Amino acid sequence: MRPARSKSPAFTLVEVLIAIGLLGVVVAAIYSSWTAILRASKAAQDASAAAQRERMAIQVMEDALNATCMFAANGRWYAFVAENGAEATLSFVAHLPKSFPRAGKFGDLDVRRVTFSLEPGPDYQKHLVLRQNPLLMEVDRDEEEAPLVLARYVKELRLEFWDAKQNDWVDEWNDTNQIPKIVMISLIVGRAGAYAARPEFQRQMVRFVNLPSGGMQGTWQAPAVPPPGGPGSGTNLPPRFPQLGPGQNRPGIRPNQLSPFGPGS
Repeated sequence: MRPARSKSPAFTLVEVLIAIGLLGVVVAAIYSSWTAILRASKAAQDASAAAQRERMAIQVMEDALNATCMFAANGRWYAFVAENGAEATLSFVAHLPKSFPRAGKFGDLDVRRVTFSLEPGPDYQKHLVLRQNPLLMEVDRDEEEAPLVLARYVKELRLEFWDAKQNDWVDEWNDTNQIPKIVMISLIVGRAGAYAARPEFQRQMVRFVNLPSGGMQGTWQAPAVPPPGGPGSGTNLPPRFPQLGPGQNRPGIRPNQLSPFGPGS
């Protein structure tokens, strides 16, 4: 009589299939969670980069406005031009620091005209771009064809200026040979894709820039030429002392007062 065999501990085919199915479900869940984390991380990085780019864009505009310079007698070259609308433009001359974007391209030519403008990009969205050219020089081909893109998907760039005469804000600056006291910049930026037109995906930034300097008036640039009739006549300039001969003293100055060794020297 044969002894009874003990049952083998091996799995059946059905158990193996069930285990493989459960393992596949677990792997799929892990992969789905991992891809969701990667997508969320990429979206957060893109949003952070876009917000940083937007802050940098308006910061560049503020830095340029703080360096504005103007010589009214040379208004042809120093004109302050601003225009609102679908193709908003802001153009002026500034004495820019070395840290300004693309400053290394221009070397020691720190006085440059900067032009901020809204232009359509290759994706048919409006972009805020910056062009620069040294004073008395035209915009080169590189700046014309490949300007620096400061912000993408711009919905609106609005400029307002404080008019001291009207004591109110105006959206047009007609005194191109003068610098406004305060400039308000409003920049609205959206997002790419299907969310571009939704207000909740748009970001608005507003800056008030109090320009620290004023324009150099034309009369200040002209050399002071004394009018006919003698020095100081008809002007507020003090009269010039005539040439003194031997033994003569300046009016109001005692003898030997101008000597570096004191009276009596």
